[in-house]
Amino acid sequence: MTADSVRIVAMAPEHADQVLAIYRLGVDEGQATFETAAPTWEQFDARKLPAHRHVALDDEGRVLGWIAAVALSDRCAYAGVVEHSVYVHPEARGRGVGLALLQALIRSTEAAGIWTVQSGIFPENAASLALHARAGFHIVGTRERIGRHHGVWRDVVLVERRSPIIS
Repeated sequence: MTADSVRIVAMAPEHADQVLAIYRLGVDEGQATFETAAPTWEQFDARKLPAHRHVALDDEGRVLGWIAAVALSDRCAYAGVVEHSVYVHPEARGRGVGLALLQALIRSTEAAGIWTVQSGIFPENAASLALHARAGFHIVGTRERIGRHHGVWRDVVLVERRSPIIS
């Protein structure tokens, strides 16, 4: 499989089980999130912005990965800023799936007038940091000991991409 054989589509309820299974794999690996369990579909669906959630499908319609965004704040000054999460099934990593998902998110957010997409990444997650750099994100800084994960203080690297077309 190559990125050419990956189809990016809007995330829909029929993708829920596979999306949440990939989320659980990321939670279990311990390098993707502070969460210790994946949400229910109802929780996920209520929180994520509908216009900015996408899945990568293989030729057989299986979900290889997903990306979704949430509003950073409900304050009007931050109306153009979202925070995203991107997860790729372990068996689909290194094949361009993550980059294709990030590019889809950038297209949808720019079309909606969103000027900044950001994310927090554990510094140990070198693959995610490299992926985001390839997609045009830059490191803003490191939030040191920002949260506890399984009883251990963890740092988070804040990355962002400012749209060059939205002023």
